[in-house]
Amino acid sequence: MIHSGRRYTVVSLFAGAGGMDLGLEQAGMKVIWANDIDPDACETYRMWSDAVVVEGDISRIGFATVPNADVIVGGFPCQGFSLAGPRKLNDERNTLYKYFVRAVAEKKPYAFIAENVKGILTLGKGVILEAIVSDLEALGYNVTYELLNAADYEVPQNRERVFFVGLRKDLGTRFSFPKRSSHRVTLRDALAHLDDPSPEDVCSAPYSSRYMSRNRRRGWDEVSYTIPAMAKQVPLHPSSPPMIRLDKDLWKFGEGVTRRFSWQEAALIQTFPEGMKFAGDLTSKYRQIGNAVPVRLAKAIGDALVQTLDECLGDLPLRQVGS
Repeated sequence: MIHSGRRYTVVSLFAGAGGMDLGLEQAGMKVIWANDIDPDACETYRMWSDAVVVEGDISRIGFATVPNADVIVGGFPCQGFSLAGPRKLNDERNTLYKYFVRAVAEKKPYAFIAENVKGILTLGKGVILEAIVSDLEALGYNVTYELLNAADYEVPQNRERVFFVGLRKDLGTRFSFPKRSSHRVTLRDALAHLDDPSPEDVCSAPYSSRYMSRNRRRGWDEVSYTIPAMAKQVPLHPSSPPMIRLDKDLWKFGEGVTRRFSWQEAALIQTFPEGMKFAGDLTSKYRQIGNAVPVRLAKAIGDALVQTLDECLGDLPLRQVGS
């Protein structure tokens, strides 16, 4: 894909370790400011980026300190939306998206990208989804959303997430999500070249009844199950023997050595650059990795957005910090 070479600036909210932002930078954008509440995630971010990284609760950070940018991105916290947890309309965490809305309202970027879990599509029979789209469109944006599976974009993992992309209405167009790739990247492609990990890099917590309630292992020539944020729920390495189903919601391990993915393997499955360092203890590393948008998926969205902005903006000036 050919771009104009213009570097669109990005402000990132709820940035985590920066999976989304790394992908956007690979697409030619430049992150200038990022925020997250997790100290380890902020430290990880600083190790790969020269952006200003502000640690803290976004509800307590003055938006006057947030610079103008061409694009605002944010994977606002999803615990209240998740299908895996309590789905409460009045969950206070569901209102954090309003801070994302406020940032868009005050900074008026050319475009925004927001990401969330699949459950947001049906929560409250669509009430939350309608509220989010309505709030963002009322700010003067054409909003497009779609459920994407990362495996369709050369990520070795089944991971479904909803992405919202808004373009300012004065640009006169809507965003079109990138086409799916015809190529699937497998666990063999991603991991077969690695040596066995050090024991201290693999979660060794006991396997809970929840863990044993379903199959957790995919083979070398398949894509992984979703990499979660909770270390003890991380899937099994393909070198582990296949699991055996005993009954509905009850499995056991096969004969042989069984282990979870190491945090480094989980990072590669999330398509972080090989050798990337993560701050914090083992639990924190897994959490940062599991919470991230896969880098390669973010790059695919970024490539499409850069092309769209190039076509819309022509020779119009980019946003300048402080302008």
